[in-house]
Amino acid sequence: MVNRPAPGVLLREGDRGELEALVRSRSARAGLVRRARIVLLAADGLSNTEIARRVGASRTTVIAWRGRYQRLGMDGLEDADRPGRPRKVDHAAIVSATLTPPPKSLGVTHWSTRLLAARLGVSAATVARAWRAYGIKPWREQSFRFSTDPELVGKVTDICGLYLGTNPDVPDNAIVLCVDEKSQI
Repeated sequence: MVNRPAPGVLLREGDRGELEALVRSRSARAGLVRRARIVLLAADGLSNTEIARRVGASRTTVIAWRGRYQRLGMDGLEDADRPGRPRKVDHAAIVSATLTPPPKSLGVTHWSTRLLAARLGVSAATVARAWRAYGIKPWREQSFRFSTDPELVGKVTDICGLYLGTNPDVPDNAIVLCVDEKSQI
């Protein structure tokens, strides 16, 4: 049996430029770039076997992506929903909870995966996946954090008195040493 070349794919108006831009893109997903190459090569009249050889795919894969483009256009090149049980955990809810400060009773300045997971009733790995998906790093917040120490005002007053020399209880030749617990404070 002789393999006859499949008829060339007819591109829709404006799609050639979009497909060529995808193939040249350095930021597009590799799978999408590969599909764009398949469609462009098919539009140029190459056989399915030749396209498969050039893009490193099976002939069946080439036929499938040609067909999806012909049916759905550019939208057909996007990933389809994956089979399986849908996700029950709402990542948006985890992100929203992360952005609210933890209760003072916990004595912390920001959420950890374990604390937030216990609060929301999910696993710490689930919280970590949500943070990773949205690029959230609560421990690297670039803002001032208030201490949860109830005696902070008294301590700060004493320390400032040492630095300024306004505390009458400090001897004249006292040495002041400072060690910060948090680098941003």
